[in-house]
Amino acid sequence: MAGLQANTPTPQALTVHGASRVLEVSYTDGKTFRIPFELMRVYSPSAEVQGHGPGQEVLQTGKRDVGINTIEPVGNYAIKPFFSDGHESGLYTWEYLYQLGSQQDELWKQYLQRLEDAGLNRDTLMPEKGAGGHGCSVH
Repeated sequence: MAGLQANTPTPQALTVHGASRVLEVSYTDGKTFRIPFELMRVYSPSAEVQGHGPGQEVLQTGKRDVGINTIEPVGNYAIKPFFSDGHESGLYTWEYLYQLGSQQDELWKQYLQRLEDAGLNRDTLMPEKGAGGHGCSVH
């Protein structure tokens, strides 16, 4: 995540649509993606969600109505959204946002399948940290 690949399109515009809960990102290659906040949140690149290695991902639930309170730029390569549920540790590179936007149909399918396999749904609330949850104590 330290920088962009040489061929990575960069955003020309980012628009937060609070009412519809989507981030609209227009790239230099002419593509525009409308990425739902929920998808961004459940696929956050943070260690809290991704874990510290393969197989350590933490399934996120209860994020259907998550909002974004604010977004801060991170250098010239990423943004840091501050979600309404308090999550703020993910850095979304231009490359990662492009991946979320271009692969969102497949990512939704995978997420819904993981929920079904766990006997959960998009509205199931996660336990609070310290109350049986498995939050990352490092971040």
